[in-house]
Amino acid sequence: MDFLPIFLNIRGRNCLVVGGGEVAARKTTLLLKAGAQVRIVSPILNDELNNYLQSGSIVYYAEAFDPKHLSNVVVVIAATNQPSVNQRVSEAANQLNIPVNVVDDPTLCSFIMPSILDRSPMLVAISSGGASPVLTRLLRARLETLIPEAYGRLAHYAAKFREHVKRHFTSPEKRRLFWEKMLQGPFAEMIFSGKDLAAQAYLLRSLEHGTDESLHGEVYLVGAGPGNPDLLTFRAMRLMQQADVVVYDRLVSPAILDMVRRDATRIYAGKERDKHVLPQESINHLLVRLAKEGKRVLRLKGGDPFIFGRGGEEIET
Repeated sequence: MDFLPIFLNIRGRNCLVVGGGEVAARKTTLLLKAGAQVRIVSPILNDELNNYLQSGSIVYYAEAFDPKHLSNVVVVIAATNQPSVNQRVSEAANQLNIPVNVVDDPTLCSFIMPSILDRSPMLVAISSGGASPVLTRLLRARLETLIPEAYGRLAHYAAKFREHVKRHFTSPEKRRLFWEKMLQGPFAEMIFSGKDLAAQAYLLRSLEHGTDESLHGEVYLVGAGPGNPDLLTFRAMRLMQQADVVVYDRLVSPAILDMVRRDATRIYAGKERDKHVLPQESINHLLVRLAKEGKRVLRLKGGDPFIFGRGGEEIET
C-alpha cells in the first residue's frame, strides 16, 4: 500500500484550507461535514466560501499563506492554482509533522483525500493513491447502486442496541452470529422499508426468544422493466440479491436473472398463450406456501407487474 487508510476525528479541531476557489470550497464543505473548525487563507473567496463566511461557518484570513497560519492546526489542504504556493504549504506542514493534502499533486501529499460514499455513520472511502481520481469516482458510483441510503439507519440501530446485545450474549461468537442474522434478515429489511418501530420490536423479541426465521417469510413483487439491468431500481437489485427463492416469468431477460443471488432457488412460472407452466392460482398459492416456510420470496415479473402481469391477484392472496 502506498497510503495507510485511516479515518481522522477532526470534530471541533482546527483545519486549514489554503485557497479560495471552487476546489477549496469543495474541501471546506467536507471538513465542515466532519465537524471541523475551518480556517481559510486566500486573497479572495468565491461565492460559496463567502456564504460560509457570512454564516459564521469559517474563519477567514484575506492574505497570502504564511507558515504562521499552521499554528494549532491538525490538518492542512492546499487548493490553490499556484504550484509554488502549494509546494510552500506542503513543505511547511511536513516540517511540523502536520498531515497535508495538495490537490492534484500526490508527490506533495502526506495523505490523500478519497472519494467518499457517505452512509453516516457508515463511510466507504475509495482511493487510487492519486493514480486515477476519475476511476475512484466511477467505482464509487458503482457502490452507490449496491449500498442504499438506509444502511446509515441500519448502522445507527446496530449502535443503539450494541450494549444491550453485548449484555445478553457474553460470548463474542454468539454475538457475531446474532448480528449476522439481524443485519441480513427481517430486521434489516424492516429498517430499509421504514418500519423502524417494528424492527426494534423484532430485535428485542429475538433477543428474548431467539431468531425463529420460520415465522418471518416475506414476498417481494418486483417488476423487472423492459429487460435492461441498468434500468432496475436500487431496491429491486437489493431484493434480488437477498431472496431465497425466485419465481420468475417468461418475459424476464437472462441479463436480469443473472443478477439474482447465485444460490437462490429458481422457479419458472412462465406463461405463453395456451401454454401455462403454472396456472395463476397455483402461482398465488406457491408464493404463500414458500413465505409460510420462512423463505424470502422474490416474485419477478417482466415489465410492469400491474400492466403485463396479474400482480394485484398475487398481492391479494
